[in-house]
Order: sequence, then C-alpha cells, then structure tokens
Amino acid sequence: MISPAAIMGFALAVLPLIVTPGASLTLLAQRVATGGLRKGLPVILGTATGLYLHASLAILGLSALIIGSSRLFLVVRFLGAIYLIGLGVWTWRQATRPPNVSTSMPATPSDRAPSTYVPAVLANVLNPKAASIPLSITPQFLDPDASVGGQILLFTTMHALLSACWLLLWTLILGRGAGLLHSARAKAMFNRAAGAMLLALGLRAAVGE
Repeated sequence: MISPAAIMGFALAVLPLIVTPGASLTLLAQRVATGGLRKGLPVILGTATGLYLHASLAILGLSALIIGSSRLFLVVRFLGAIYLIGLGVWTWRQATRPPNVSTSMPATPSDRAPSTYVPAVLANVLNPKAASIPLSITPQFLDPDASVGGQILLFTTMHALLSACWLLLWTLILGRGAGLLHSARAKAMFNRAAGAMLLALGLRAAVGE
C-alpha cells in the first residue's frame, strides 16, 4: 500500500512541472480566451489522456525503450517539435483569416472550430519529458512489495487530477477575461500570441532544451 508520505512527496515533485507553462496551457489559453469556458474541457481531457497513455507505455516498457535509445528519443522529440511548430503556424494563421460576417445562415459543423482534444493529446504524447515522469519521478515513490503497474496508474491519476485542477483554474480565470476579447482584432492578437508561444515551444523542443 502506498503511504501518505509517498503520495505527498509525489505531488510535491510533479507540482513544479505542472505549473510550468507549456503546450497544454497555451492551447487552453487560446481556446478559452477566444471561445469561452466550454472550450477548456477538451484540453483538460486531452492532457489527462496523454498522461494515461504515457503511464500505459511505461508499464509496457516502451517508454524505457524510447528514453534509453538516443535515436528513438530524437525521433519522438523532433516529431513533437514539428507538431508544435505546425500547430503554432496554424494558430497564427487563424488570426489572419477574415471573420465570417454572415449571420443569415447557422454555422455548420464544418464551420465550427475543431476540438482541441486531439491536439492536446498529441502535444502531451509527443513530449519526451512527459514520458520521463513515470520513469524517473514515479519510481522514487513506488512500494516494491505492491503491484508496480497499479501504483503507476494511481500516481498517474494523481498527476492527472492535479493537472486538471491547474488547467481548470486557468479556464475560470481566462473565461472571466474572455469578454475583453469581444472584437475580431483582439482575438486575432491573442491568436498571434498563442501561435508565437507554440512556435517557441516547438523550437525549444527541437534544440533539446
């Protein structure tokens, strides 16, 4: 059985990583600030899904294989960098698109903004640093006499809950300020800022920092 001290220690270990700005928070900020509170849920669910995928890979031993192989690690890192850069370019281009001024026809499913669930999942899955958490931090708090897989899932659940709480807090903060972005110009400026942040994260991942 995992001791309360181990649970508290794990929470304190991952908390600095959770509150560090990254792709998930950038996606959340862009979607909530320009689309409202309900746009934050796909990012939160996508982030949690990514964490559980990393935990599953760790249990299967695939994460250790990737981390231990310099070539595979570089491949995953560059895939993540390319994805973030592409996502940043796409977000930036949203700011240059003319607003749809037609109000005579209701919006069709193809006109609506795509869900951020899949981008949030991919941004997490293609992050080697996220893959290293169940391999480097979690083992420090495992009980060798208990099921390793079950403990990894338990710690991952804690990680997901803490991440969800942090992102939910930002959802509420950004949702309250979304009214300030009522004009198309303000939304375009925010999209450019979010796109630039994603580009910066992608470039940082590409150089391995």
